[in-house]
Amino acid sequence: MEPSVIISILSLAVAAIVGFTNLKRNQATDNRQTAAEMTTVIVKLEALNNNITEMKSDVRNTRADLQEIRDRLIICEQSTKSAHHRIDALENNNNP
Repeated sequence: MEPSVIISILSLAVAAIVGFTNLKRNQATDNRQTAAEMTTVIVKLEALNNNITEMKSDVRNTRADLQEIRDRLIICEQSTKSAHHRIDALENNNNP
């Protein structure tokens, strides 16, 4: 076999080995980078979920506060109506 053919075959083998190792190294780096990105996404999703849960709780509390204000407003309106009737009765008694 000629030396040039042997050198070509060896060069091809070395190039294939180097290419394969680079491919594996790049794949491992890509896997680490993908895992880091996914972790970041998961953390952000969990933060969003916590914020949504907190907002739902705030909305429930606001609804309860509004209901309490409605109830108090009804009582206040009834009291005002009753007071208005008493004032009208007093005016009618003072102006015969």
